[in-house]
Amino acid sequence: IENGCVAVLIDSQDFDCSVPSVRVDNLKQHLPVLASTYYPQAMQVEVIGVTGTNGKTSVSYFISQLLNQLGVKNGLIGTLGITHSAVVSNNTTPDILTLYKTLHQYHQDGIHTAVLEVSSHGLDQDRVAGINFKQAVFTNLTQDHLDYHHSLDEYRDTKLKLFALDSLKSVVINRDNDQHADFLAISKHATQTTYSLDEFEKINATTEGFLCQLDGFVFESPLLGQFNLSNVLAALNSVEQLGFERSSIIPLLHHLFPPTGRMHRIKNTLAWVDYAHTPDAIENAINTLQSHYPDHQVRIVFGCGGNRDQGKRAKMGKIASDLASTIVLTNDNPRDEDPQAIIDDILSGIDDSFELDITLDRQLAIETAMTTLNENECLLIAGKGHESIQEFKDKTLVLSDIEIAQNAAS
Repeated sequence: IENGCVAVLIDSQDFDCSVPSVRVDNLKQHLPVLASTYYPQAMQVEVIGVTGTNGKTSVSYFISQLLNQLGVKNGLIGTLGITHSAVVSNNTTPDILTLYKTLHQYHQDGIHTAVLEVSSHGLDQDRVAGINFKQAVFTNLTQDHLDYHHSLDEYRDTKLKLFALDSLKSVVINRDNDQHADFLAISKHATQTTYSLDEFEKINATTEGFLCQLDGFVFESPLLGQFNLSNVLAALNSVEQLGFERSSIIPLLHHLFPPTGRMHRIKNTLAWVDYAHTPDAIENAINTLQSHYPDHQVRIVFGCGGNRDQGKRAKMGKIASDLASTIVLTNDNPRDEDPQAIIDDILSGIDDSFELDITLDRQLAIETAMTTLNENECLLIAGKGHESIQEFKDKTLVLSDIEIAQNAAS
């Protein structure tokens, strides 16, 4: 209203404002029509939707990077924001009006392909309704967001909605994940391709990444973790399905770099910041450092977010204590919950005999870990990755794991 709107559509009678209001039953169901009417060129952009518990951001970035190298202008929408747009979103999948507005602007800027991270929340809340999806990519499915979806089956079924869309021309599915058959079954109307780490003829881990061989082509990758090689395969197969020759894509793979906050190495240290905030992601991150630095132990600093899936906390604690040599428990984003109660949930999965530190002040926890790191240790700072704020019930702090670690190292 302050920006000059002349009327408001509402789905509730309890709304008082200074401009005319019109009540519309089931307003959310009408938003795709409203959005496409107001931003008609949005439908002319072909969208690649990437979904999965882990890897959405990395796969989306890798697809975008490959398209850039192949000369295809593209837009990228997801956790880290929106490229080629001044619009800023706090959600992995932005609200439907922001999404249509962004795609409309893409088309006006001569961008006809967009890569979109598609979250389960975005699917369930119809934030992507009516979008012109031409391809869907499935990375994996493990426990997360069960505070919202209540069960893994419900979580999976929400993800499946993307693969049932009639607009799809192709789908790319990770057959290394136990749930892949369900995604194949529902997407038979589209051209299907699957990928697996078995496709590599050689995978040798080094302290700088990997030496790989794929389809006879040998290349070095600066990425850490076999999960990232899986993400690379997802991007490779995605771009191949868009009509590019596989042999022209593979030589580009060694140029791929991770997005901010994904196995982000702190310069001149053996410390990494990662967004790992699920049991599976924590396990992958620790195993990654152990595979690339087999002579080193792993120290991990992490917590769990408040008002989120409580059931994963003990599992994350158990995995960390099974794999890491040292644990420092700290605040993540406590939000409305008692920080100590969250720590107690994590502790319930850790054997009482395991020695660990608890430092609720996240900045202090990271600084202490950085300055006391031994030469035979790697440090994993997990949970927040790229984030630049920390959320409490009564305040929001400016806090960046990457900046704290970099400052502590200098």
